[in-house]
Amino acid sequence: MKIIILGAGQVGGTLAEHLAREENDITVVDTNANKLRELHTKLDIRTVTGAASYPMVLRQAGCEDADLLIAVTSADEINMIACQIAHTLFRTPTKIARVRATAYLTRKGLFAHEAIPIDVLISPEQVVTEHIRRLIEHPGALQVMEFADGAVQLVAVKAVYGGPMVGQNLAFLRRHMPNVDTRVAAIYRRDRPIIPQGDTVIEAEDEVFFIAARRDIRTVMSELNRVERNFRHVVIAGGGNIGERLADYLEHTHQVKIIEYSLERCTHLSERLDRTVVLHGSATSKSLLEEENVQECDIFCALTNDDEVNIMSSLLAKRLGAKKVLTLINNAAYVDLVQGGDIDIAISPQQATIGSLLTHVRRGDIVNVHSLRRGAAEAIEAIAHGDKQSSRVVGRPIGGIDLPEGTTIGAIVRGKQVLIAHDDVVVESGDHVILFVIDKRRIRDVERLFQVGLTFF
Repeated sequence: MKIIILGAGQVGGTLAEHLAREENDITVVDTNANKLRELHTKLDIRTVTGAASYPMVLRQAGCEDADLLIAVTSADEINMIACQIAHTLFRTPTKIARVRATAYLTRKGLFAHEAIPIDVLISPEQVVTEHIRRLIEHPGALQVMEFADGAVQLVAVKAVYGGPMVGQNLAFLRRHMPNVDTRVAAIYRRDRPIIPQGDTVIEAEDEVFFIAARRDIRTVMSELNRVERNFRHVVIAGGGNIGERLADYLEHTHQVKIIEYSLERCTHLSERLDRTVVLHGSATSKSLLEEENVQECDIFCALTNDDEVNIMSSLLAKRLGAKKVLTLINNAAYVDLVQGGDIDIAISPQQATIGSLLTHVRRGDIVNVHSLRRGAAEAIEAIAHGDKQSSRVVGRPIGGIDLPEGTTIGAIVRGKQVLIAHDDVVVESGDHVILFVIDKRRIRDVERLFQVGLTFF
């Protein structure tokens, strides 16, 4: 696939790295020649230096015969204009744009094909806010991913000493919970993946990814982890777009405080939010955190745009007694370094956003992608089509499907019915199949698995 990426920032660079591994023809456009030089040296991809919205620059990048344009520069307006020009002058088939400003996103019809022709809108702030919201709704989870409009969830938890399942094999889980159907999709032990079998024994400190219907998630979590009470008191450090969106969502069901350094932004937040307490000051101020009884908060969310402030405020809040801390970290290399110590959950906004973009790059009918383990693994929702003659999955029991190495099927959603994957479950046309792929190099094999042969009409 020929793909043009506009913007060599953190999202554009990370996306180029993901896609270059999969043998796509990638061109990255940016005004910063140094960033492009680094990417070219690291990934051996084509780069073009210039303004992403200029017709000549887009032509030079190969827009005339590109399959996909992904506009992720730091400016909404450049992303929007680039998509307009790609459509008008070059008839680029699919155009994806990152748009942050609520003033644009709330205007109905603005991004219709006859107006500004953007096929897919990506709002990083909205994606990250949803990611954090799910974690707050599931105390004890390290990651929560939704499939089939939320009917199924894939959840990562850390197995702790004293948990009912620690020291037991996976077959015991099914016997122990006969009324709850679940499947362990993968286990990471000391950062190495394990494909789970019935005789696999869960050890303390394992990171366990399990899949279940939404209604059963809390029950399964209680078997792997200590049952944590629902979060009620939430402190948010940083009143930017993500902090504001999260407070707006939580303030009617939780007690929420926001700490914001900018007085002007504090004024805006106090006018926009109804029940949230807005505090002017630095989140790294020990005296402020003590005055606001941070030791009584259930979760401290550090969401400023400064990694150092987020890390330091999280460490300080944890030392002062905050029960759990969640930290937004833009430098993806830091995420695995800090998570699991004093910082309970570290979130990379790039990794959260990448999944939304990859959904539209995958071949076959792929409707949902979540990038995991810094891009090393993926959780995918694919729709099965065809019949037994034209499809490699339809009409076959799960146990009889020739899955790529390191790939497991976790669940099938058939209409409103959730079927946890067992070997005797037969895949039907139209089923939403949720897969866990621990090796990104196998993604192309998974895509081919769900592509329909020529015999299907």
